[in-house]
Amino acid sequence: MKKPGGAWTIAIFTIASTLADGQTVHKPLPAPAQRSRSAAQEPMAPASAQYQQVQKRLATGWNTWDAHSVTTQVLLPDGLAIHVGLKHNSTLYSDAFLGDALIGRQTPGAEQVFPGPHSWEGSYTDLRLSWKGHDLRLQTARDGGNLVMLATPLSSPPLSAVPATIVFSVNYLWDRPGYATRRSSHIEAHGPLHAVAVYCTCKNVTVAEDVNLPVGGAYLSADFVEPVGISTGAPLAVEKIRAIIDRASEAYHQSVARNGKAADVVDAIQTVLGWDTIYEPEGRRVLSPVSRVWSVTWGGYVIFDWDTFFAATMASIGDRDLAYADAIETLRSETQQGFVPNYARSGDWKSSDRSEPPVGSITVLGIYQRFHDRWFLREAFAPLLRWNLWWAKTRDIQGYLAWGSDGDNTPADLDDTARGTRAGAILESGLDNSPMYDDTTYNATTHTLEFADVGLMSMYIADCDALAAIADDLGETAAASEIRERATRYRTKLATLWDNDAGIFLNKDLRTGQFSSRLSPTNFYPLLAKAATPQQAEVMIRNHLLNPKEFWGEWIIPSIARDDPAFKDQNYWRGRIWGPMNYLVYLGLRNYHQPEVQRQFAEKSYALFLQEWKQSGHVHENYNAITGTGDDVTSSDRFYHWGALLGYIRYLQETLP
Repeated sequence: MKKPGGAWTIAIFTIASTLADGQTVHKPLPAPAQRSRSAAQEPMAPASAQYQQVQKRLATGWNTWDAHSVTTQVLLPDGLAIHVGLKHNSTLYSDAFLGDALIGRQTPGAEQVFPGPHSWEGSYTDLRLSWKGHDLRLQTARDGGNLVMLATPLSSPPLSAVPATIVFSVNYLWDRPGYATRRSSHIEAHGPLHAVAVYCTCKNVTVAEDVNLPVGGAYLSADFVEPVGISTGAPLAVEKIRAIIDRASEAYHQSVARNGKAADVVDAIQTVLGWDTIYEPEGRRVLSPVSRVWSVTWGGYVIFDWDTFFAATMASIGDRDLAYADAIETLRSETQQGFVPNYARSGDWKSSDRSEPPVGSITVLGIYQRFHDRWFLREAFAPLLRWNLWWAKTRDIQGYLAWGSDGDNTPADLDDTARGTRAGAILESGLDNSPMYDDTTYNATTHTLEFADVGLMSMYIADCDALAAIADDLGETAAASEIRERATRYRTKLATLWDNDAGIFLNKDLRTGQFSSRLSPTNFYPLLAKAATPQQAEVMIRNHLLNPKEFWGEWIIPSIARDDPAFKDQNYWRGRIWGPMNYLVYLGLRNYHQPEVQRQFAEKSYALFLQEWKQSGHVHENYNAITGTGDDVTSSDRFYHWGALLGYIRYLQETLP
């Protein structure tokens, strides 16, 4: 589903462009050089007082706020950071230093991080790390307003005759005012809000340590041959630090156990979102980008439309403020044209040419139905309405909805050469290289694919239904009526895409008027929109979803039918399994009386998630539909939060009537 910025996506653009009638559409658009590293966007409307309080509550205390490293703890709002680094020592020529650690990094020789529990608010975290023959466990806990950390070396075969050095360095991040000074036995940090003393159980600490360590700020270090602890506020022995951590661990596991049959899923989702949630200093906000690896690559953070909405949905099982933040920050990334963009990244760069699947209203309504805070609906309603109107205004072709890309929209992300092209229109679908779009044509006049899309129309109708319900609750009677009129119009048009012979809704080539026989999970999305009759739903499920030649099997459901020639590619959206597709199909199944299919669907989705979650702590962007693994390719991020939707489906199955 991904977005420009790496070799993988560039390859997608090239492939996609050469598939369009033999024409090359992947061309840079002429534009003047940019004079600033930041886009000249119009200022956002001020946030409500209620939402400002949400962010204030979130951005408080010690947590893994720094996008660049899961081993760094930061105190907010101060910005005071304690970094944990590891130095590999050698008597010859192979010294190395690991200053930052990320989950799922795939470069040769990179650290391997196995994420353990991470509570929503950061009161307890636990991870294991392996690098250059060194294995360690790092645990942290809050103790009132203070922090304790415990680094424990684990048994591993030595690669060097000398031990590693563990390093704790202290500084202030994000240009926050403050300074840290090394004393004989501890570090004193002074900022405008707090003075913090940082103590280490390191033995024989002297000023004359390794001055060649590549760290910024004051630091404490020790030979890493036994557990080493850090405490703020007062010096604590390792035994006292371990006792505090044990209490925090017990409290975490007790809170998870209260979820009964759904406990394992809650544990997994809380852990995934805990490690993927960061503080974003440009906007002075807390949010959950898809993964830290993606955020670092995009300059500090990146918000992807439906990805981050789904994070909000998952966060709602345990952290109301985080759910609100992920939903509202995604909406606040809207463009000057009034739509939520495919991406919004550091420097305020956005895809001003294209959006992504419209799942915002179903997300917001679902969160509201859990917590019932009307201010949240009011905060979200205006941008949701603008986005809803934008689809009908700019993506309607012959009464159908189609994906598109408006390359002339400003301000333009000049390095994004997909804007205004067929490749950009396909990216709007979120299904970057899906075989569904191999034979589509881009109309440069309408800026759309000439392709009536069942998935888009279904998601849009569901968006209309949810937005109308939101409008009702807010007393926006006229808006609700207009929204329902649009839903009725497109629901009627979607009905014309039903093919009785095929027994399913089919996409249509609007140049030729011919249906496309290629099937993907999006062909089931009319269930999400309640646009299929009960009889149609029964046929679709029996003849296609449960058909092992197409979608059913040990691992479900592939992003293109198993009997499609592209299925064997197992290349991104060409056959692999994706959490968001399973989730939307499952929501559709819940609209019809299919209890046994729902149960099996949830169990199979969860089994796929569990396989690598239990084995390696990975939650994948996508999975191989033949083997059920995500590690078989490098184009599947290993800690991408929407992979946890496969578990969230099981949560819904266990908790909803």
